[in-house]
Amino acid sequence: MATFRLALIQFHVSSSKSNNVDRACSLVREAAKQGAQIVSLPECFNFPYCLKSFPDFAEKIPGETTQKLSEVAKECNLYLIGGSMSEEDAGKLYNTCTVFGPDGTLLVKHRKIHLFDIDIPGKITCQESKALSPGDSFSIFDTPYCKVGLGICYDIRFAELAQVYAQRGCQLLVYPSAFSLTTGSAHWELLQRSRALDNQLYVATVSPARDENVSFVVWGHSTVVNPWGEVIAKAGTEEMILYADIDLKKLAEIRQQIPIFKQKRSDLYAVEMKKF
Repeated sequence: MATFRLALIQFHVSSSKSNNVDRACSLVREAAKQGAQIVSLPECFNFPYCLKSFPDFAEKIPGETTQKLSEVAKECNLYLIGGSMSEEDAGKLYNTCTVFGPDGTLLVKHRKIHLFDIDIPGKITCQESKALSPGDSFSIFDTPYCKVGLGICYDIRFAELAQVYAQRGCQLLVYPSAFSLTTGSAHWELLQRSRALDNQLYVATVSPARDENVSFVVWGHSTVVNPWGEVIAKAGTEEMILYADIDLKKLAEIRQQIPIFKQKRSDLYAVEMKKF
């Protein structure tokens, strides 16, 4: 299929896990009615992002939250990227994205690879490594439309990850993300356009809606960028479902017009995949 509809669900995340999951499933159903074939939720969709909250909201996978995601994916007959949630496994916590197919099957589980440890004096300090463990694998799933690669938030800053996904045949990368106001205002769109342009593929980021009354205020602005580096859909800060029609024919045309994959000097350099 040359085109398919992607929906990004940017919604207000409350302190009630059950309410968030129910609200997310309701919005997935709404997106399905509008023809969405792949739907993504935002990072930390079932609790507001806060490092102290990860232990309190942690679940096993499979578990209660993923069961509901599986059910709604099957009910709506679509591919559902479950944003991210707090996963507990063998005494460790992970920031984890699950993906379910139209039959409700768990297709892939992506644990955030790069943890957000930064210090910008006077603006933001965060050390995810104090609460979370990093994932150690790439995450790709197949659809009838194209291969899709996954990252979570800070993963987008690492160009090599996107390059590996492009080498493995991905034409769409999805990053559920909760960028801060500081880093979002500076780099949100720039990073997405860079990953899309460098690899001649579509890039989508999915943020929660902005809430000024929580400890970590997110940037919002869920976005879709095409392989030419153009923003083709962008949300504001409020709650909404963002739709984009992904045109794989346009992607093929761009790769034919500027054939960077054929022109790479693999005799001089390469991105090494140590584990897949």
